Amino acid sequence: MQKASEHYRARIDRVIDYIRTHTRDTISLEQLAEVACYSPYHFHRVFRAVTGETVKAFSNRDRCEKAARLLRFSHTRISDIALACGFSSASTLTRLFSQYFGVSPGAYRKGSEIKNSKIGKDLFPVDAYHCEQEFSVTIRQLPERQIAYIRVTDAFREGVVLQAFEQLTTWAGEMQLLEDETIFGMSPDDPEVTPKAKYRYEACITLPAGFRVSKDAPVETMRLPACKYAVTRVSGDLILVGQAFNYLFDRWLINSAYECDLQPGIEVFLDKEHIGDWAHFELDIMIPVKALTR
Repeated sequence: MQKASEHYRARIDRVIDYIRTHTRDTISLEQLAEVACYSPYHFHRVFRAVTGETVKAFSNRDRCEKAARLLRFSHTRISDIALACGFSSASTLTRLFSQYFGVSPGAYRKGSEIKNSKIGKDLFPVDAYHCEQEFSVTIRQLPERQIAYIRVTDAFREGVVLQAFEQLTTWAGEMQLLEDETIFGMSPDDPEVTPKAKYRYEACITLPAGFRVSKDAPVETMRLPACKYAVTRVSGDLILVGQAFNYLFDRWLINSAYECDLQPGIEVFLDKEHIGDWAHFELDIMIPVKALTR
């Protein structure tokens, strides 16, 4: 039987997924309450209790963080980024972005640093992730996928992501999914942007067509849209993984015919038997891309 806290978390996770997949839309509190199966009055209080933020604060932060990624890693006009991220105008984006990050969208695009995180420094000095090594990059198109996931917040706390993968793989083994399905991790947040305590990470596995997840399973489900990815393969430690991500964004992307798309990047675990061995990784690092527009 689910604990009460797990029940609430599962409902709020559905709301978070809905917000993520309706970035361009104006969403009312009533709509989100319906997704969570609560009255608007109770929903607002439950959401704040579970996430530590009001619905409005969470939605604005999520949109601002998506805008930050597009500002830094695409050539899309600020006015178009505003609309793509659900803001009514460029001026609305500028006002909220400046309030949240302490820097305007235009200044951030030109290289100004935000004042709100840099949480990667808590693991290694940021310079450790930069290198001169070249990584081979290919483009891969993935279809729409149904996935199961376990989400953790404040994901840099020691052991929480590893525990999520252990729980996921245990369940997947019981469901006989491990051999044929893909296990991967993803985060809708950017460790250079999102405050550490808010940073989310999701341990995920693809699901075969028609697979039904029972109500008492320790996982939630969502559907990922079809997306094109730039992919590089990594065999090494955590620093090498960070260097591969940095290479994709800082060197490959800006010299390619692509720009960043709105979907989260993912890291596919190629060695399913040693997911818990974080001293050495066998991964496909994948960032979402679309054809460059100017």
